[in-house]
Amino acid sequence: MKKIKILALLFLSLCLGSCEKYLDINQDPSNPQVAEGHVLLPALLQSMVRGEAFDSRYIGQYIQNWHISSAGNTWDRHGYAAGSDAAGEKWRQHYYALGQNLLLQIKDGEEKGKWDYSGVAKAIQAWSWQSTTDYHGEMILKEMFEPNRYIFDYDTQEEIYAEVVRVANNALTDLNRTDGIVSTASLARGDLVYKGDRSKWIKFVYGVLARNAHHLSNKSTYNPDKVIEYVDKSFASNADNFNVPHAGTSSTDANFFGPTRNNMGSYRQSAYIVALLDGTIFKGVKDPRLALTLSPSVDGVYRGVNTTFGDPNSANANTRIPTLWNTVPGVTALTGKYMFQDKIDYPILTYSELQFIKAEALFKKGDRAKALEAYKNGITAHMNYVGVAAKDQTDYLASAAVVNVAADLKLSDIMTQKYIALWGIGCLESWVDMRRYNYSSDVFLGFTLPVTTQLSADNNGKPAQRVRPRYNSEYVWNRNSLDLIGGNNTDYHTYELWFSKK
Repeated sequence: MKKIKILALLFLSLCLGSCEKYLDINQDPSNPQVAEGHVLLPALLQSMVRGEAFDSRYIGQYIQNWHISSAGNTWDRHGYAAGSDAAGEKWRQHYYALGQNLLLQIKDGEEKGKWDYSGVAKAIQAWSWQSTTDYHGEMILKEMFEPNRYIFDYDTQEEIYAEVVRVANNALTDLNRTDGIVSTASLARGDLVYKGDRSKWIKFVYGVLARNAHHLSNKSTYNPDKVIEYVDKSFASNADNFNVPHAGTSSTDANFFGPTRNNMGSYRQSAYIVALLDGTIFKGVKDPRLALTLSPSVDGVYRGVNTTFGDPNSANANTRIPTLWNTVPGVTALTGKYMFQDKIDYPILTYSELQFIKAEALFKKGDRAKALEAYKNGITAHMNYVGVAAKDQTDYLASAAVVNVAADLKLSDIMTQKYIALWGIGCLESWVDMRRYNYSSDVFLGFTLPVTTQLSADNNGKPAQRVRPRYNSEYVWNRNSLDLIGGNNTDYHTYELWFSKK
C-alpha cells in the first residue's frame, strides 16, 4: 500500500512538471514577456520624431516656414481641419506612443536598479509634457491612465509646466546615480542618440528646463538668471545636439521630411524665409545658408510662396517654385536637401537654439555684452550645423546682417536669427516665440500675418494660438470635458495659452 502511494505521488509530480513545461510553450525566450528598457527605447526615440515632424507640417504654415503650393489652404489661413486627426500627432505621441511605454521603462529601471534607463524615460517624459502643452495648452494630467474611466478632465497649463519641472528633476536624480546596474554599455543597447552617454542626457534635461523657464518670459516671475543657469548646464556644442538617426532604406525608417515618405510633396519654401536669406530683409547681405537650405527655380532665382496665395508661377517650369527636396515638380527627379533627405538625423533640441535662448535671457537681464556673445554663438553654431564654409562664416559675421557692437543689439536681431536657425527643424519652438511676442514684426523682422480677410472664417479675425486636441480621442469621446475649457467652440484654437499671458 505504501509503495502504491509513493508511486502515485511520483506520477503526480511528473504530471505537474510536464504540465508546467506545457504551459511554458507560450513563453518565447526570443521575445521577453516583460518589457525591458533597451527594447523599448529605440521606438520611443522614433516616436519623439514622429509627433514633432508630423505636426510641424501644419505649424510650419502658421509661422511661415513653408506653405502649400495651391492657394487658400486652411492651415495657411491659421485654421484647422475639423473632424480630422490632422495636427493631432503630438497628442497621440504623448498619450499613446510614449505614454504607457515610458511608464514600463521607468518601472523596469526602478525595479532592477537600471537608473540610467529610468532617468532617460523620465527625461523623454518631461520633454513630451513640455512640447505637447506648448502645442495644445490644457492636457489630461491627474487622471491620465486611470483605469475604468471614459471621461477625463483637463488640467491647466500651469499645472503641466510644474509637472515638467518635477519629472525633469526626477530624471536628473536617476541619471546621476551610479549604483545598481548602471553602465554605458547597457544603456547604449537602446540609446540611438547618445550611445549610452548619461552626461549628454543630463544636458538634454537641462535644455528642457531652460525651455520651460524661458517660455514664461511674459510673467512677472520670469527669472533670466535661472534660464542662463540651465543653458550653461546644457549643450556645450553641436556635438551635444539631440539628433535621432534615420537609416533611410525604406519608408519605415526614412526621415519623415525625406522624399521616400513623400509627406512634403505639396509644400514649398515661404517667401518669408527667402527674404530673410536672400538679402531682402538684411540690408542686401546674402546669407551663405541660402544655397545650403533653400532651392532656386530652374532659372536660378530663389522664390517662395506668400501665405494663402500659393505658387503664382506654377504654370511655368522655369519659374515654378521647387519642392523642399530641391526638385521642380514635373521637371526633375526626387533627390533631397538639408533636412529634407531620407537619411538625415532629425534634431529634437540643438545647441544653437539654446544659445539664442541664453542671448534673449541676457538681453532681458540687461547684459548686452554677454547677450551679443551668445547671439553670435547661436549664429555660428547653426552655420556649422548647415555646413557653411569657414570663410563664408567669417564674411557673414562681419557683414551688416550681424550686429557686432553690444550697444546696437536689439531683441529683433536675436529673435530673427533664432527663427532662421530653427527653420525646418524647430517649428514648435518658433511658434512659442511668435506667440510670446504676439507675431510682432518689430520682433521678427519682415514678418506679417495674413490680413483679417485671409484668415479662416472660424478665427474671428484672430491668429492661431494653439492646436485643438486630437479629434479621434477628445472630440469623439471627451466632448463634455472639452465644454469646460471652451474646446468645442469653433475659435478655440485662437485662445491664448497661459504661458504667453502676462
